[in-house]
Amino acid sequence: MLNKIQSVCPAQKIAIIGAGAVGATTAYTLMFKNLASEVILIDVNEAKEEGEVLDISDGLCFAETGCVVGASFKDAADADVIILTAGAAQKPGETRLDLVNKNKAICASVFKEIGKIKSTAVIIVVANPVDIVTYMAQELSGLPLGQVFGTGTGLDTARLKTAIGKKLGVYPQSVDGFVMGEHGDSEFVPWSTVSVGGVSGGKLFSESEQKAIADDVRTEVYEIIHRKGATFYGIAAVTTDIVEAVLFNQHKVMPASTRLNNYNGVSGVCLGVPAVIGRSGVEKVWSVELTAGEKKRFKKSAETIKQYLKK
Repeated sequence: MLNKIQSVCPAQKIAIIGAGAVGATTAYTLMFKNLASEVILIDVNEAKEEGEVLDISDGLCFAETGCVVGASFKDAADADVIILTAGAAQKPGETRLDLVNKNKAICASVFKEIGKIKSTAVIIVVANPVDIVTYMAQELSGLPLGQVFGTGTGLDTARLKTAIGKKLGVYPQSVDGFVMGEHGDSEFVPWSTVSVGGVSGGKLFSESEQKAIADDVRTEVYEIIHRKGATFYGIAAVTTDIVEAVLFNQHKVMPASTRLNNYNGVSGVCLGVPAVIGRSGVEKVWSVELTAGEKKRFKKSAETIKQYLKK
């Protein structure tokens, strides 16, 4: 077994919990974004962790990141950013909510192993079902709620922008808008938030076209899992974008799963909403006035999550 490498890298440290497809791909993406001097990868399967570290480290000569190393759970306690990817993966035929019991148990075990976390740390939850695991991580971490949040509907929003870009023949970054609610089957597209070049989504697409785009965005995960067994490239890019917003204190408006308090009539649950992300995590939830129909769907999504929280 390889010896755990003691960190001698100064400055910012990112800890990734889970060396599976999502965790390893996120570590690889972070390395090439040059966001921190040190990226540590942690997994109960030490052989897998060590193999991923060796493979990823082969790219260090092409990046500015100081080091990518394997570590123990305790080593995450002083990290600036902790990314929680550890959990059972979604299998063909499963919804994200089918993973609740297994991944709640893994989440509890992770925080027990890490121990007391640095007070200024930001925790980003990626493990599914992300809205429920985020709520649990907030309860277990001992940190202010804003410093613990999930990727939420970030990947769904990226899929929405890509889909609209393809339809209109424009670059996806030219598309503004969000997917909101659960990162799962009750998510929805509030088309009142969508625009391209100042033109609203309602004028660009008919109702039937809007529904078709939203359905494709929601079900894409099942298509990917059916064909290749897992999704990891997209969510790694989303997570890296969030880490960049945190470490560079960008105050960037982006989707995040965070605890809500009377947001469009929803309280006491974590859901994907636009939020301002900076060095302290979720600085504030961005106010979006939904239509009556959109509020109804948002509340329905909240009730879906609350049912599992009660259990």
